[in-house]
Amino acid sequence: MKILAALVLLLAAAPVLAQDFPLTIRHKFGETVIPARPGRIASVDFAGADDLLALGIQPVTVRDWYGGFEGGLWPWAAALSTGSPAILRGEINYEQIAAQDPDLIVALWSGIGAADYERLSRIAPVVAVPEGVGDFSLPWEVRAELTGRATGREAEALAQVAAIRARMAAIAGAHPDWQGRTASVAWFIGGGLGAYTAQDVRVQILGALGLSMPARLAGQTGGDGFSLPLSEEAIGILEADLILWTVPDGDLAAPERVVTRPFLQTSKAGREVFSGKLLTGAMSHASLLSLPYALDRLEPAIEAALAGEGPVVVE
Repeated sequence: MKILAALVLLLAAAPVLAQDFPLTIRHKFGETVIPARPGRIASVDFAGADDLLALGIQPVTVRDWYGGFEGGLWPWAAALSTGSPAILRGEINYEQIAAQDPDLIVALWSGIGAADYERLSRIAPVVAVPEGVGDFSLPWEVRAELTGRATGREAEALAQVAAIRARMAAIAGAHPDWQGRTASVAWFIGGGLGAYTAQDVRVQILGALGLSMPARLAGQTGGDGFSLPLSEEAIGILEADLILWTVPDGDLAAPERVVTRPFLQTSKAGREVFSGKLLTGAMSHASLLSLPYALDRLEPAIEAALAGEGPVVVE
């Protein structure tokens, strides 16, 4: 976390100047030299097309994540796509990427290893995560800012990040009663149940709005670092002023099928939000395009749930 905080501070403090190329970006595989402002940019990131489109870039490749949307783009991004990018499905297809003749490959949220980096570097310069940062640990704002820097659009990226941060601060300021209250984020994936930890972006989004993780949950370790699997008998750890139940596949009846849920004090008090496919996806993408979409829906849902009007169903 100290490394991530340092990255955020470093980028926030960086002067917004006209960008000069060649540009050198250091990362966990070494360093990449980008000789000139790139024109054809490939993304191998999950959700990476969002930030590129937000910066006015039509990516030549889009990596399909989940959701089943045409072109691999979710609703908040699809309207901005005017090109015909190659859709990367499943494992990285190097030949498919090479066929697009990219000038730059963005791999900041991709899970690539050293062998992948070497193969991709034969196609075009590759921007990967900084040293000491997990494959999917880069904060949303740093991911956006690095994307902007590598593509010659750093000023625009910084402006959009600042606008989203200001929106989060405005929501928090408009709800002083949220400050100091707690929130848990639960998930349902493939029939399993669990909770997200402080390392996860969904928890961090709520934190920016003033809602902190309950101490019992914050002290837990295990799982994959981002989430903690739970049995139905163990869901008492979710007790908080608010529980946000995320359902990526849109099955909003899933929380109702947890037989122990009605015994939670949070549930009895009506302080729950059921987040369907789109809101859950928007928080998961945590991009320049998806975060405004998520905030528009989160604010009224949290407000109603904390007033005991839940479960508040979004979608």
